Amino acid sequence: MWKVARGRSHYLVTFRLAYAGALGTAGALGGVLVATLVLPVVGGVGVAAKEAARTFTDQLPAPPEDPLPEMTRVLDRHGKQIAQFYIQNRESVPIDRIAPVMRQAIVAIEDARFYEHGALDARGTFRALVTNAQAGGIRQGGSSLTQQLVKNLLVNHAETDQERQLARVQNLDRKINELRYALALERKYTKDQILERYLNIAYFGAGAFGIQAAAQRFFGVNASRLTLPQAATLAGAVRTPYNTDPTLGAKQRQALRERRDLVLERMAELGVIRPAAARTARSKPLGLNMQAAGGGCGQSRYPYFCLYVQHEILTNPAFGYTAADRERTLRRGGLVLHTTLDPRTQRSAERAIAARVAPADTEVAAEAMVEPGTGRIRALAASKGYGRNPGNRKNGPNTTYNLPADQAHGGGLGFQAGSTFKAFTLATALSQGWRFGEGFETPGRFVPREGYTNCSGKPVNDPRARIYNAGGEGSGGGPYSLELGTWNSVNIFFMKLERKVGLCNVVNTARKLGITRADGAPLQEVPTFTLGVNEMDPTTVAGAFAAFAARGRYCRPVAITEIVERDGTRVPIRRSCSRALQPEVADAVNHVLQGVFARGTMRGQSIGRPAAGKTGTNNGYTSAWFAGYTPDLAAAVSVGDMRGSYRYPLTGVTIGGEYYGSVQGASLPGPIWVNSMIGSLRRTPPSQFVRPDMARFGGGFTPGLKELLEAQRKKAREARLKARHRRLHQRGAEPSVPDLVELLQGAQPAMADGQDPATGTGTTTVPMTETGQPDLAEPPPRLISGR
Repeated sequence: MWKVARGRSHYLVTFRLAYAGALGTAGALGGVLVATLVLPVVGGVGVAAKEAARTFTDQLPAPPEDPLPEMTRVLDRHGKQIAQFYIQNRESVPIDRIAPVMRQAIVAIEDARFYEHGALDARGTFRALVTNAQAGGIRQGGSSLTQQLVKNLLVNHAETDQERQLARVQNLDRKINELRYALALERKYTKDQILERYLNIAYFGAGAFGIQAAAQRFFGVNASRLTLPQAATLAGAVRTPYNTDPTLGAKQRQALRERRDLVLERMAELGVIRPAAARTARSKPLGLNMQAAGGGCGQSRYPYFCLYVQHEILTNPAFGYTAADRERTLRRGGLVLHTTLDPRTQRSAERAIAARVAPADTEVAAEAMVEPGTGRIRALAASKGYGRNPGNRKNGPNTTYNLPADQAHGGGLGFQAGSTFKAFTLATALSQGWRFGEGFETPGRFVPREGYTNCSGKPVNDPRARIYNAGGEGSGGGPYSLELGTWNSVNIFFMKLERKVGLCNVVNTARKLGITRADGAPLQEVPTFTLGVNEMDPTTVAGAFAAFAARGRYCRPVAITEIVERDGTRVPIRRSCSRALQPEVADAVNHVLQGVFARGTMRGQSIGRPAAGKTGTNNGYTSAWFAGYTPDLAAAVSVGDMRGSYRYPLTGVTIGGEYYGSVQGASLPGPIWVNSMIGSLRRTPPSQFVRPDMARFGGGFTPGLKELLEAQRKKAREARLKARHRRLHQRGAEPSVPDLVELLQGAQPAMADGQDPATGTGTTTVPMTETGQPDLAEPPPRLISGR
């Protein structure tokens, strides 16, 4: 309770001076004296007041009125809202969209003489002091609404927590400046304009800033439709919003009801409403109809895409030249963001993942789908829900990481991309003049002891490393061409190819295609770069492979196409594209990578239209990938264990209810990619890849490969003939005419379309396993069937 310093007579003189001063421009000194009364009297306060009085009449401009933090709305590619987020849940509305009873209620409880006094209400301040002193608590406001608006404006203008604390601190200097700013506001605006600004800036509790958000949050109605009891409830909440927040418990709800009843009593006392109306309203329960805050990416149907958009604001220079500018843009909000999300593509990705990976699995699958030639992200999906797990457990059906994205966009560390990186070595070789069918002999084991130099010119050889093909233990040696080495993902072939074309050249090709580590650290320029030792995220990998589909034109993945600012100004976001590969080189890469489906590690899986891609199965099965594309859409799928890919490899695991002895790129990421692409492109007519320039890329030669393939074909024919003889023998009957025809056909070479990887001319090829050995069996069925 405040105390009078020097007795009743001095107190009355002070009050009269203040009141008289408030009626004219000489009210500055009176305002200081009244302000002094609301503070505890301490030594030296009189001196401070005199100093303040000498400067009080110096006019200040109106306080800074930064745009209020508003809700930002996110729209999909068709203009439908898919998310909204905010720092403060607010939607500013003009005063004519605020119910008159709400205006009456807030004025009655906070500043009954608002329309009668100037910046300072000396009589109201004195009355509030006496009333609150008698009640032993705050029943009426001491500051005018204009003063309260000033304080809120200064808090809103603050950039740091320290500045916000200074704007709220209770001392004489702040009170004096507050009064001076209030005088400036009264000169600048009408009373209705001041009231409108106050109702839009005030905090009402439960995360609701401004009267429109509060009306929606507490009662599910617009501010224009508030009834008397509802208006009184919100007017009561604004004084101590944390103590009356109904979401915090019964105690706070009871305090809110008491505040509502106090407002009703005050309105009746002032004659704003009839006493009978006040009694009727007080007899009713609060009638709360609490609505979900309705904001934040956790509330969005597409949380991972929403997170990407939110972080894009913080990282893209289009939203501000500096990080501080971009953070300010996000904090202020009030934007409408037109984005690239395609709901049909998004649903296809979500369904493909959900069919094979369960949210409760510690293994996670994530997919990004990107449009070639534009970089527009059409979908971001993951096997887990977004949010915290029950009991804040570390593992569970949810996650707070943006799994399809890098750390800059809310993601984690990512997973090693594995053999998908072989595509960059392939592209480098073709750009240096290598031809289809060109290759070399490879051993069954390889040690990178020499010939590897990073982009700083430093040797990075690793004589301690032992490189094997996927079969391990020295298998898979022999001659390989560019095609066979790619189709069967032969590790040693690509280690030697990388050395021949230059490690730094491969790294630079990857960089031109947008490759950066998920954690933002520099790429590891080591001999095993081509084997995908760098941790990646699906969005970055999908963007790189989209450049192959776009004939070498790389476009940075983008989620936002246009910004609509508060004033309606439309700002398009320019694409960030560059020429990463010559179109002819990209065509040649596409030609080779199409064979991954026809003759390579994805053999037997198809989306029913031309497609190209590359599997990625990491050493020790620590993670698995598939990155692929058509001319219309590119996508990358990753699978790994969230608890740590090295500690928990993908061997002997049950994922989505299916058991896997080991997870390879073709056994789980591949089928997810196939299903998501089929669904996404169902209504898109098939497009064709541009055929490669055979004059430039045809005619390569690999020593010993033609002889090896002929021997493999002969062995394959013999194996088929023996299999058919066994079937006939098991029947126990003489061969029929159809049987004889089958035997004769089996004795003929099986001609295949395409080009001989040994000679570059049309001839027969024999499929090979991922270990590099000839596959003599019929194409196997998919390893794991979908649920």
